[in-house]
Formats: sequence, structure tokens, C-alpha cells
Amino acid sequence: MSRLFRRRPPAGLAAIVGLGLLAAGCSTGGGSSANPGPLEKANLNVTAVPSVDSAALYIAADRGLFAAEGLHVTILKTQTEASAIASQLEGQFDVTAGPYVSYIRKNALDPKANFRVLAPGSTMQANNEQILVPKGSRISTVGALSHASVAVDGDQAFKDDNTIGTLLVKSVLTDNGVNLANVNFVPMQFSQLPTALADGQVSAAWMPEPYVSEAEQKSGAVPLADPNQGHSQTLPISGYMVTASWLAKYPHTAAAFRAAIIKAQAIAATDPGAVQQGLQKFAGASQQTAAIASDPEFPTQQSAAALGRLAGLMLNFGMLPQAYSVNKMIVK
Repeated sequence: MSRLFRRRPPAGLAAIVGLGLLAAGCSTGGGSSANPGPLEKANLNVTAVPSVDSAALYIAADRGLFAAEGLHVTILKTQTEASAIASQLEGQFDVTAGPYVSYIRKNALDPKANFRVLAPGSTMQANNEQILVPKGSRISTVGALSHASVAVDGDQAFKDDNTIGTLLVKSVLTDNGVNLANVNFVPMQFSQLPTALADGQVSAAWMPEPYVSEAEQKSGAVPLADPNQGHSQTLPISGYMVTASWLAKYPHTAAAFRAAIIKAQAIAATDPGAVQQGLQKFAGASQQTAAIASDPEFPTQQSAAALGRLAGLMLNFGMLPQAYSVNKMIVK
């Protein structure tokens, strides 16, 4: 059955394409129970991939949770993890929200990066990520992707396709006996994925929500496989990331941001309407798309074991040069 008939289950600056969608107002008081000291910095620039995984960020801004912590947060959209990470390391962003894979890989390859998970973002659930094929495609099984081209998130400018989409597709292909050497992975910006599939630039494409629902609505794209299966089932997908040096410099600000996000995570987990509103207001999704998009899990605590499982899968697929311990990345 098409997902169009299912309701949501309750439960470098060059790539920055949306500027100042909302600045969450700064209140006169700077303290909270989670923030015992004065804020070192009240005005924050935060960038996020405009997907459902960043719902808590949108909710915290929309419902004044940042303002209640004394923060004024400006949210910008990014279309690639690589450019967001590069800009954050240059000091252009205080916090970035995006897939863990890119940050774990950056830490492993560049010790100077030293990213930390300030708060969890999302854990994959059924239907909120999909491998899709175009309407009328002859590809009807995962096995048929052998010798096909598959679009994934990535940055051609950074020559980077070691991303969450690549990891999830490789996991599904491997679990279904497909030789990865026979598959052509094509990195693209998130916003390009639905169009590339519809125009026949690729045989299939991985997408998260709300891009999945957008592709189904606009071009009749058909889900081929849900990555929430086998070795990739219920993987942690995204989080709110800071550098260790930023965390050391702004500990009270970090605590205030974290407190707001955790409250918003709890709202996202129980209020689909709040997620829908955030997708429309900040991610640019239409009302119809936001209403049918499937949600991930929005955890309020970070699991070191789950994140370690993700790093293990990355190692298995050659996305890490050696085993990497994620324990030091998690902010307690």
C-alpha cells in the first residue's frame, strides 16, 4: 500500500540555502535548572539538514523553549553534512544537527575535529527512511539494484559519499546478497534526491522524510526497501553536535541548549502535530507532505551502545580506517 494512505505513526556556507528562517527570541532571564551559571553566549547560529530528524530543533524554536533558557537561536538550512561540518570547524556555527556518521568519520580521520554529541536527535523507525525507485521502474527487488545507480546524500564538491545514506543502502544491499562493487553510488544534496529520481538520473535513491513523501506525491516514486531492517534496524541516525573546544568555552550555554532540545524531543515523541508544524515552518514541507511523513524515534537519552553499533557498521563497510570508540563523544 502506498504511504500516501497512511498517517504518521504517533510515537561551507555555500551549501547553506535557507537563511534566518526563525530566530528564537532571547528572554531577559538567563538561568534554568539545567543552567546554574550565567550564559557565556546567548546568540547562537545553528544549522540543520531540513528533515524530520531535526524536528526537536524546530519545536524548541517555535515553542519558545530556547527563549526560556535565555537563548536567541538562528536556524539555517544545509543540504550537505560535509559543508556544515567544515563551516562549524571554521567557527561559523555553534551547533549543527545532522547524521552521526559524518561526525564519527570526521573525528576518526581528523583528531582536531573532536566533535561531541550534545543531545540525541533521532533513531530510525519503520518508514521514515526509504530506498525508492521511479514510477514504472522495472526494479522490484533489492537484488535488481546490482549494476544500478543509487543516489545517496553526499557532497560532490567534497568528494564525499561516506554518509548515512550510503551506510544504510550498503547494509540493505549486503543483507540481500548484492555485491557492493556492482552498485554505483551517486552523492547528491538532499534537495536534489527527489528530482534526480524523477528525471531518471539514477535507478534508485535513498531518502529520509520529508523527501520520501515529497517524491511519492510529486512523481509517484515507489518504496523498494525500508532500511529499518537487518543490521541497520533501529540505528541512531542524527544528533546535535558541538566541538569539544566550543563545549569547554561555553558550558552553561551548552547546558541551556541541551535542556531546550531534550524538552523538545519529549514533545516530538508524543505530539505528531508539533512535528508537522515544524516541518512546514522550518523545513519547507507542504501541509500534505508534513501530515503523511513518518517519524523516527526522538530519544531523550543518548545510548553509547547504540552509537557504538553504528560505528561498528561503518567499520564493516570501510567507512572508518579502524575501530573507533564513540564513548568519549557523548556529553553526559
